[in-house]
Amino acid sequence: MGNHFLVTAAIPEPGLQFLSDAGQVTVLPEPPSYGTLATLCASGDFDVVLTQLRDVIDAPLLADARVKGFSNYAVGYNNIDIDAATRHGILVGNTPGVLTDATADIAMLLILGTARRVVEADRLVRDGNFLGWEPKLLLGRDVSGAVLGLAGFGRIARATARRALGFGMEVIFSPRPPDDRPLSDEELGEFVGKVRQVPWAELVEQNDFLSLHVPLNDQTRHLVDADVLQRMKPGAILINTARGPVVDETALVEALRNGAIAGAGLDVFEDEPQLAPGLAELPNTVLLPHVGSATVRVRSEMARLSALNAVAIAEGRLPLHPVNAPVTA
Repeated sequence: MGNHFLVTAAIPEPGLQFLSDAGQVTVLPEPPSYGTLATLCASGDFDVVLTQLRDVIDAPLLADARVKGFSNYAVGYNNIDIDAATRHGILVGNTPGVLTDATADIAMLLILGTARRVVEADRLVRDGNFLGWEPKLLLGRDVSGAVLGLAGFGRIARATARRALGFGMEVIFSPRPPDDRPLSDEELGEFVGKVRQVPWAELVEQNDFLSLHVPLNDQTRHLVDADVLQRMKPGAILINTARGPVVDETALVEALRNGAIAGAGLDVFEDEPQLAPGLAELPNTVLLPHVGSATVRVRSEMARLSALNAVAIAEGRLPLHPVNAPVTA
């Protein structure tokens, strides 16, 4: 077993066991700096690196890397320069599909939590300030009958739509904002007659809740900026379970402060784990530590898939879920 795997952060079982069965495994005791990771990748000591979203695998690192591939412990891979990896004959794998329902659950939790001011209510009780039922105590917003605008209409957005329809929400969507492409009834499938496609500009203006479900790329970075926030309803709430940089977080803080929108529920942040100044102090937010996929079952399955991807790459095969296959060395 000559394969040697580098794991930048310990992953749940059965992932590490699968890697150990296929070769030698080095698990770093703490998240590596960019320089440390670049040095390790260039050392020639490792066949495959199992990475996290926080690991930056950019063009300069890839130019010097002496590895067969990277297996990302995530569905997203915006932390890896895929074009550069392809040019250098380096395979990349990811873990799509397994976290769809878990992330949609978090999106729905954020919708409900922000609408009903659950964090404020919890704090009031814990602080000993609950003095009994009051007619105007912590009045929130209705979810049933509200308009949910979905930015993107992939797997997670569709799972969120199913949940929202069950809560009696009206669901509108824009499939690939900021661009528009009409979806056929065949593409809509079960959602024909249940959801309505609108242009991105209309989605921004018509929603009561705007939930983001787009990948992070050049077109979607700061998709929600100061202009978009100003065009939303004053009573609207922003939900982000996608990627932090899809939102201009500084502009969001200002919009929440001045009442341009009513609230925000975030599971991701622009510069994780740092928050934009002032965000944590705002009462009209629900802030989660990137736990969209954080269930025992989902994280275990992500570990299994990322390990199997790594083993396949080490053995010269395509990973189960290739991002840039095929490539040639």
